[in-house]
Amino acid sequence: MFKIVEAYPSLPAVDLQRAKSFYQEKLGLKVVDEDDIGGATLKGDGGAKLYLYQRGATKADHTAAALVVDDFDAAVADLRAKGVEFEEYDMPQLKTVNGIWTFQDRGTEHHLAFLKDTEGNILGLSDITV
Repeated sequence: MFKIVEAYPSLPAVDLQRAKSFYQEKLGLKVVDEDDIGGATLKGDGGAKLYLYQRGATKADHTAAALVVDDFDAAVADLRAKGVEFEEYDMPQLKTVNGIWTFQDRGTEHHLAFLKDTEGNILGLSDITV
């Protein structure tokens, strides 16, 4: 039997250069590899990784990647200072206030915010670890 040794999101980009700039400038990831087929692997200081590849616009209407941060409030403030806007949702199970959903799980308060990258991919920013 095989073992999965790593998993990370693979996200489409209409404009790969624009997408790489967003992930580097707004989220602080660094390009660690660019392949011959037009893709780029980016990595964060904490080891988080994602792969961007050239393709048409995303058709996803769901969260494509979850970004767990060590200081949620600081991350939200930093991203807002960089011009990032958070999505607003008003659904039976998820209602954001000022872009943030606060909820209880197993007696602990958690926070989740959603943003879109330059390519329309929905990213979830949270303080939830698995």
